[in-house]
Amino acid sequence: MRAPVQTRQRGFTLVEVLVALGIVAIALMAGLQATSALTRHAQRQSDVLLAQLCAENELIKVRLAQQMPGVGDSRVTCEQAGQVFDVVVAVRATPNPNFLRVDAQVLSGDTSVLHLSTVVGRY
Repeated sequence: MRAPVQTRQRGFTLVEVLVALGIVAIALMAGLQATSALTRHAQRQSDVLLAQLCAENELIKVRLAQQMPGVGDSRVTCEQAGQVFDVVVAVRATPNPNFLRVDAQVLSGDTSVLHLSTVVGRY
């Protein structure tokens, strides 16, 4: 009698499958982190753009008034694209009495989003 012929079965071993799954999991986690970082960056860019509109609006109001603003701080609310920002406008004296420094700081909640400054002179 002949001995039965042993045939080698084709396929992957359990260890090979686990290593492949580990590599795929690491690649997916890296992709997820990259996607998350891109999403956060896009949101930050959007917030800065909207905050810049608010700050520029307040600085333009000062220039269009055609008179020197009073020294001190004021706070206004600005809504852009459904988001509400607080704009703190600070007017400070400069060494030259013909000029004032005007700072506009845009806040989202308690977080500072943007800070713009300009100098205005007598008209």
